[in-house]
Amino acid sequence: MNAFLLYFRYISVSFRSQMQYQVSFLLQLVGHLLGTVVEFFGIWALFSRFNNIGTWTLAEVALFYGTINISFACADALCRGFDSFATLIKSGNFDRLLLRPRTTVLQLLGTEFTLKRIGRFSQGIVVMGWSLSTLHIPFSFKTLWLLATSFIGGIALFVGIVIVQATLTFWTIESLEIMNILTYGGVETAQYPLSIYSKWFQRFFTFLIPLGCVSYFPLLAVLEKEDNFSVPLWFCYVSPMAGILFLIVTLQLWKIGERYYCSTGS
Repeated sequence: MNAFLLYFRYISVSFRSQMQYQVSFLLQLVGHLLGTVVEFFGIWALFSRFNNIGTWTLAEVALFYGTINISFACADALCRGFDSFATLIKSGNFDRLLLRPRTTVLQLLGTEFTLKRIGRFSQGIVVMGWSLSTLHIPFSFKTLWLLATSFIGGIALFVGIVIVQATLTFWTIESLEIMNILTYGGVETAQYPLSIYSKWFQRFFTFLIPLGCVSYFPLLAVLEKEDNFSVPLWFCYVSPMAGILFLIVTLQLWKIGERYYCSTGS
């Protein structure tokens, strides 16, 4: 069985296990949905008081909000194995993954596909759809390309950040909660246009953690406001590739961490 089919076998097992307790699943799904609704209500309250942020309207910010939450929901659902990796290190159970004839990355990605993240995903879809409708943005090939690449690049970026967090556990044993600044903090940051932040902050989330590349720049082209950041239009179309490159780099760091790993002996 090739890796692709094996991954889907993992996912099917995860689906069946999560649906064993359907009421619990539905309550968790509704909880995640309501949590994100409250987040967007906070943004709506802000705009109802101040009308706009600089040159940005609520409908435009809603596009950033919806797009980044869709990407993060998918990445969060994929990465449960890496997110809880510290427990495998402390218990010594990571040794079992090393003995199996498949890569540890595949095994950890297949640990669980968290279905309750559908709540955040669906809310992001609704907000993004409302934004596109309100702004009268047509579903042209250009728009679909920019939204699709932003979506894929965003997933790759957040998966990469979680892999970095798990990789550091090889040295720290405990998971570093400070990395949540880049995951949940990154989502909060990308819900607003990058141009509203200070210059050093913009550079950090463009060149070091390419959050702006996967979210801000392609959406500038969707909104036809690329002049706001003084970038050429072609860059907006290719910038989401930075998320994929970031993921490739983090996978190489993971291999270095695996070589460093010493069993706990438990």
